Amino acid sequence: MNKKILFIQPTIYDDNNKLVKKKRLYFVGLAYPLLAAMLPEDWEAEIYLETIEDIPFDTDADVIGIGGMGHAANRSKDIALEFKKRGKTVIMGGPMASLAPEIAKKYFDSIVIGDAEEIWQEVINDLENNRLKPFYKKQVEKLSTPLPRYDLIVNKKIGDFLPVQAGRGCPNSCKFCSIYCLYRNRYLKRDVAEVIRDIKYVKQLGFKKFLLIDDNIVSDENYMAELCTEIKKLKMTWMSQCAIDIGKNPELLKIVADSGCYTLSFGLESITQESLDHLGKSWCKTDEYLEIINNVINAGIEIASEMIVGVDTDTKESLNDTVNFVLNAKIIAPKFYIMTPIPGTDLYDEMLKENRIVEEDVLKFKPSRAVITHPHMTTQEITDMYWEIYNKLYTYKNIFKRTLLNKNFLKNPNRYLFFLMVNLYYRYQIKRKIAPNIM
Repeated sequence: MNKKILFIQPTIYDDNNKLVKKKRLYFVGLAYPLLAAMLPEDWEAEIYLETIEDIPFDTDADVIGIGGMGHAANRSKDIALEFKKRGKTVIMGGPMASLAPEIAKKYFDSIVIGDAEEIWQEVINDLENNRLKPFYKKQVEKLSTPLPRYDLIVNKKIGDFLPVQAGRGCPNSCKFCSIYCLYRNRYLKRDVAEVIRDIKYVKQLGFKKFLLIDDNIVSDENYMAELCTEIKKLKMTWMSQCAIDIGKNPELLKIVADSGCYTLSFGLESITQESLDHLGKSWCKTDEYLEIINNVINAGIEIASEMIVGVDTDTKESLNDTVNFVLNAKIIAPKFYIMTPIPGTDLYDEMLKENRIVEEDVLKFKPSRAVITHPHMTTQEITDMYWEIYNKLYTYKNIFKRTLLNKNFLKNPNRYLFFLMVNLYYRYQIKRKIAPNIM
């Protein structure tokens, strides 16, 4: 066996079962540059981003590593089967494989469950000695990673920022969430100095922006404040995601905004409290949403949101109200997902027990297609409402109102031209029945 591994970040299939391809990929995963950095010196690594590149199935690498989020699982399976036909050893990791390892194992030689830092060297040793195990799992107690191999991706057609990780996990218990089901309320964070080391390296590579990867960085407000105080010194701009709670802390919000943060993504899920309670997210209060969102926007940070269509308490009327809420809240980049029970989550177990899942093949689950029965709508009606919401929010009029006519446009026109581009691309996808996904 040669000591070379080919990492693949798969694309997804659209609703017509065609591969989604783009000219440029803005949000690039961090897992592969990190895994490459943890390889022994005598190993070689390559990374391919299928959204913008064709997979080299004739590669000379004997080992193939594949990840991907939930809706990329079906494509991951097809890639794995093709490589296995060619005699390659194929390993899978990432959230989907970790939540449903027995399903993934049907198509892959080995599965890395959960975080790879503590187990990766054992995987490599077993590959070298021809004794690869079917599953690998070892819980990380302290999160520390080497400098990522950004050199393997910077020459590709990616955006003008790179990913940097702060923490993993979340203390909250939302039953639909893969993060909760993987970490069970644990939140791990890297030392501030280590995070700053990576950001400085990104800056040395010529980038002025970065994406701070963290499942919920506001989980530790003191940590977030300390990190942002150090980030401010670097004079860069950045994006991240966290719980909406940050909007309740004006002091922290100011520190974050002053450090260069210009976009935060919030999982709002629903505008009805009954729906949040049903999802195990009762700690969020919908009657506070507008005030909190205004606090964040007034601090100079724009909001991207993620919401769910098809919660049991949803009706056509409540979903129409959701459209009005998003418009009134002036959310710059709203995204939606149909309620989907991801294998391995508490929601999946609940739906399975209640015999409500109508699609047996979990690899066919996708964010734009309903796969569960609903008290108030048929599965087709849910799917239709999903596209109707998107079409209402992504008219040219609404896109221009939240970007070019944004009250902060003149303060930073380049930023809002970027948001305009994002919105127009989402509209392009929506009109072709492609669920807007991370670009």
